[in-house]
Order: sequence, then C-alpha cells, then structure tokens
Amino acid sequence: MARAGLAIGAVGFAVVAYVYLTLPDVRVLVKTNPSSTAFMELRSAEAAREGRTTRRVQRWVPYSRISQSLKRAVLVAEDAAFWEHEGVDVEQIRESIQASWERGRAIRGASTITQQLAKNLYLSPSRDPLRKLRELIIARRLEAALSKARIFEIYLNVIEWGDGIWGADAAARTYFGIPASALSAQQAALLAGAIMNPRVLNPARPTARLLRRQQIILGRMGQVTPPAPVPVAVEAAESPDAAVAAPDVVANPIPDTVDEGLTAEPRPDAVPVPEPFPNPSQAPDSAAPPS
Repeated sequence: MARAGLAIGAVGFAVVAYVYLTLPDVRVLVKTNPSSTAFMELRSAEAAREGRTTRRVQRWVPYSRISQSLKRAVLVAEDAAFWEHEGVDVEQIRESIQASWERGRAIRGASTITQQLAKNLYLSPSRDPLRKLRELIIARRLEAALSKARIFEIYLNVIEWGDGIWGADAAARTYFGIPASALSAQQAALLAGAIMNPRVLNPARPTARLLRRQQIILGRMGQVTPPAPVPVAVEAAESPDAAVAAPDVVANPIPDTVDEGLTAEPRPDAVPVPEPFPNPSQAPDSAAPPS
C-alpha cells in the first residue's frame, strides 16, 4: 500500500512538473501585444473543417481608448473580485463547487478574468483536468509578470464577442457602429452580458435573458471604479489594424442562476451578426427591456 501511494505521488509530481515546464513564457506580454490567440486559431480550424471562409474582425486599442462604462460592466459581469485575488479566486471556486454539487451539475462560474485570458491566449475550451491545471498555473504566472491593468487591457482586446469578432473595439463597431471609447453604459452592459456566450447572444438584438442581465449589470456598475492606466511602452502586434497599446481596472459577480440554461439555447446560425452601422448617428444609444 505504501509503495502504491509513493508511486501515485511520483506520477502526480511528474505530471505537474511536465505541465509547469511546458507552459508558455508570459513575460513577453509585458511589452508586446499578442498577434493571435489559441481561440482565434481554434475558430479558424473549425471554419476550415466546415468549408467556411474564416473572418477576423479585430482592432487593438489602448486601455485608455476603451469606455470606462465597458470596463466597469465587464468587471461586474465577469470578475468583481479582480483586484482582490492573484489570478485564482479560491473562495469563488469553493462556492461554485458547493453550488454545483448541490445542483448535481458541472462546475461553472468560477473562472477569473485572468484565468479566462490564460485559456483564450494559450489553451482550449475543453474540460480536460490537465488543461484546467495549465490554466491555473498560467493565470498565476500572468499575475506575477503583468500588472492588473495590463491583464485587463489584453483581455478586453482579445476575447470573443461574436462570430469572427474579437475585442472591444470590433464589438462596439460591429454591433453599435461606434468605437469602444464611445460606448454608453447601456451598450456596455449589453456587451458585458454577452461575453458568457458570445456566439449565441447578439447585443444588437438582445434576447429577454440578455436584457435582464443588462439591467443587473447596470445596477452594479456604480460599485466599481477602474483606476488610471499604468504607462508602459508596448510594441504593436503583428496583425492587421493592430495599434500600439498602453495599459489602464468591487463586490459580487452576477449569479449563475440569472443565465441558467443559457448554453442550451440553439446556436444562432440563423441569427447573423449585423453589419456595422454606416455612421455613429445610426447606432442605438441604449437597449432597454420592454415595459
């Protein structure tokens, strides 16, 4: 029995050591914007297998050119404790495990913004335990190497916001016909609410569920205040429309019960992403639920 325990321990140590030693060097992100991400490559591969043309709409913008409303909305929706943890919110994971156990469902809702960034940049959406371990370690590395503001800046520029739509500026221009800097609180709350299922939820044509989520986010945005950006010289990413970036980012995240069953909605292949508005004057300033 003792030998079996030692063998299991040795195998476990070897696995952790292998995972740790094969992780990417995140320090390059201090001064260099990523030109692509694992999720972008995944979507390209999916399109190729389905015989579709891959499109990529993305324009990198500095943190200072992203609406304060969007920053607040995303923090409220995705990680209200962003400034209180070091990449992994242990308390939130514990609560998520307990809630999932009580409901008899898979664990959900415990990923921090840093973990989401780690997954988007380097990993995949699979539920492989080793993939999750890599995500946790990369998240801690990101927190050790980058400022919170830099982590949040990269996150806002690379996350998926629809089919082929990446980052805040592309989302703002596609759905509302305006740059990310001009987003209103109502528009920002819709965009933030759609992050959890960006290929299903359309901020320009919100469902009743998304409108409810928008109202919850709006009600909590006054509780968070993003700080001023930290000046850092950043090299432009080698991609079309990439711009030189410089970084700038209290509590209860939105409960999962608000969006229970959301992922079970059909994929919106029949609900195409709208074309950008011809000019900002045609963009709706807000979207409010019907009275």
